[in-house]
Amino acid sequence: MEKSKRSLLGYLGITLRGVCMGAADVVPGVSGGTMAFILGIYEELLEAIRSFNLKFVKTLLSLEIRKAFDLVSWRFLGALVLGILIAVFSLAKALAWLLENRPVFIWAFFFGLVLASVLTVGRNIERWNLPALVWAALGTVGAYFLVGMVPVKTPEAPWFLFLSGAIAICAMILPGISGSFILVLLGKYQYVLAAVNERNVFVLAVFTAGTIFGITSFVRLLTWLLKRRHDTIISLLIGLMLGSLRKVWPWKKTLETLVDEHGRVMPISQVNFLPSQWSGEVAAALALATAGFVVVVSLEFLARRHKVLQEA
Repeated sequence: MEKSKRSLLGYLGITLRGVCMGAADVVPGVSGGTMAFILGIYEELLEAIRSFNLKFVKTLLSLEIRKAFDLVSWRFLGALVLGILIAVFSLAKALAWLLENRPVFIWAFFFGLVLASVLTVGRNIERWNLPALVWAALGTVGAYFLVGMVPVKTPEAPWFLFLSGAIAICAMILPGISGSFILVLLGKYQYVLAAVNERNVFVLAVFTAGTIFGITSFVRLLTWLLKRRHDTIISLLIGLMLGSLRKVWPWKKTLETLVDEHGRVMPISQVNFLPSQWSGEVAAALALATAGFVVVVSLEFLARRHKVLQEA
């Protein structure tokens, strides 16, 4: 059920947040869950997904359609999903081009986003103590090694595509873990991105079915953990974001590549490095990283200010 009645302008704001989440989810290494956290809708998003439960299904099957939809947060999710779809279908080609032709710039911008996210999400910890620091360290180490894994070659059968969608959406909902990067590890990122650009309905339908199954199963566990171990889970998520900075570091040297069956060249071994000298590219990358940092801090400031005004 909707927590509060929003105006049309309020739902437009939710759609714009969805655009931010969709843009983040398209890029490997950046989490849409992080954007939801920054934009102040993370817990509402989890609750909205949980509202689609067995009671909703039973009511729907009894053909009490209006009553069924009164039980769930369909307006909130509809506005959010609309924004995500707008971002995915409008930005997929542009981001694919940037990742291929201007990777330093796109990674620099998202490095700034993720770095600022660590600071903003850290404010949600009620009390930093030794256990919180330990969980943050474990998350950092785990994510650091996870994002360094080599993408594997996997089948393109519908069952595996369904499984990939289920696993990726669980990662997407977690701040700090990129669902797109999980797709890279599963060897399905470029395959799904091509399906978006080519409007391959069958591939997108199977993948979407997997995401629906995955998110409805995983969100209940995550919500339960947040209610009972809030600081522990947030500390772990902060660590995951810190570790993921390895993936979004702008300057990478490719040591080994793989050409798939479609002729696409995929890097399978990369190392990060610092530029040896100052250049226009370095200056632009630093400016974009700063811009990404400022965007997140500004969004977080506006979200907190809006919350204070609502509570006043």
